[in-house]
Amino acid sequence: MQLRPLGRTGLQIAPIVFGGNVFGWTADEARSFELLDAFVDAGFNAIDTADVYSRWVPGHQGGESETVIGRWLKDNPARRQQVLLFTKVGMDMGDEHKGLGKLWIERAVEDSLRRLNTDVIDLYQSHRADPETSYEETLEAYDRLMKAGKIRAFGCSNFDARELAEAQDSARINALPPYQTLQPEYNLYDRASYDGPLRELAIQQGLGVITYYSLASGFLTGKYRTPADLGQSPRGAGVKKYMNPRGMRILAALDQVAQRHGTQPAVVALAWLIGREGVTAPIASATSVEQLKDFSAAAELSLSDSDRVQLDQASGPDVA
Repeated sequence: MQLRPLGRTGLQIAPIVFGGNVFGWTADEARSFELLDAFVDAGFNAIDTADVYSRWVPGHQGGESETVIGRWLKDNPARRQQVLLFTKVGMDMGDEHKGLGKLWIERAVEDSLRRLNTDVIDLYQSHRADPETSYEETLEAYDRLMKAGKIRAFGCSNFDARELAEAQDSARINALPPYQTLQPEYNLYDRASYDGPLRELAIQQGLGVITYYSLASGFLTGKYRTPADLGQSPRGAGVKKYMNPRGMRILAALDQVAQRHGTQPAVVALAWLIGREGVTAPIASATSVEQLKDFSAAAELSLSDSDRVQLDQASGPDVA
């Protein structure tokens, strides 16, 4: 598996990151272990999760995904040397446990380390910007955690161009390490929030970029083509917004490119991201080992210039 530098973090990652939001939610512990084993055995090495996963599920408190990963590592200690663990802090964990203040970060990182059954987090990320906390306070907290050996690198998720620029300026002014990675929502359908100033800033600053919702909640797999298809999955309700003329044009382009390469639309959608300037690796989830085959196929697929033109024309901002 060809590894890529994750910006200037010093970390090297395979071209697809496993999205751990499914662990303890749509994949129970036994299935999660099976998926993690198959993912690593296929040559991939990075897992992305968050402390808040999966608090949205009735009866869950958050931490379920990290806990599953930690139990997998406890059962397979040698796996820790084969994987990089990415997690996040900042979303509401209840009882006012949220945000990017130093006191919460210092407590939250210990909770994540315990749940993940590890002594160091490879990439610790601000889950979203916190208007109640100065960038300086947050960056100082991360700097201390790196010096203490509890995290190896840090990044941000869901920051817009202004927020990222302000944070990086704060790092420079206060002689603190800047954000090293960015995790934006980005896929063939959802392009507007990353394409443009944010992507240009990420490229200019040499950030490692891992994209989430890389398959638009499963829409870009081609699994959902009519309203009747929405009931196939717990994620179906989140797909309805894509069922419009632009979405159908994107699926048609994916179908045509996939047919030319003898593969599936999901493979093409991931390959488009893998080959896109300003993207280090897409994050993608799976709930079956069969779906993981698409990850390997995407990592190996090289799209032609004409493939990319077709996909860009179907999905570009000039398409209504």
